[in-house]
Amino acid sequence: MVPGKLFPPVGPDDHALGPADAPVVLVEYGDYECPQCARAHAVLVAVLSRLRDRVRYVFRNFPLTDIHPHARRAAEAAESVAVHAGSGAFWDMHDMLFANQDALEIDDLLGYADAAGGVADEVADDLSWGAARARVRADVESAYRSDVNGTPTFFINGSRYEGPWTDPDALVEDLERAAYVGGRAM
Repeated sequence: MVPGKLFPPVGPDDHALGPADAPVVLVEYGDYECPQCARAHAVLVAVLSRLRDRVRYVFRNFPLTDIHPHARRAAEAAESVAVHAGSGAFWDMHDMLFANQDALEIDDLLGYADAAGGVADEVADDLSWGAARARVRADVESAYRSDVNGTPTFFINGSRYEGPWTDPDALVEDLERAAYVGGRAM
């Protein structure tokens, strides 16, 4: 483990928005029940709409189960939707979970799964026997290897981001600077 560095690096199994060859890769470790993550989600929607194909955004699960009792199950439901309905459905589910943090019981999750394009019965089966648990656990282990201890935690081009993620203008500026430092103009 190298302090402040992402491990493992972004790979083909990660949930990603944006082109693989984007000059900047922004990784978030998040928790669907974390109020700060919901706040970050709103900021990221604004940032990603401004930068469009110039940034690749990756989401990794880091449910803080000691303080957010529904977070792991919500993450597993999102992963189940991804397996059964694909990447677009995962992102729809992702958005719904952040928009509805106060309603993350099983019936709520199944309703969101249906609305996202998944099949509630498949998600219910997956939740009952833990089909997505290994995927969520792998994200959590990568968080620990990346020295993550809270949410949201961000990495830009593999390095921990300590800047002001609550300010969309500042985050855009830092992402643009990261692209320039990396030798590629945005």
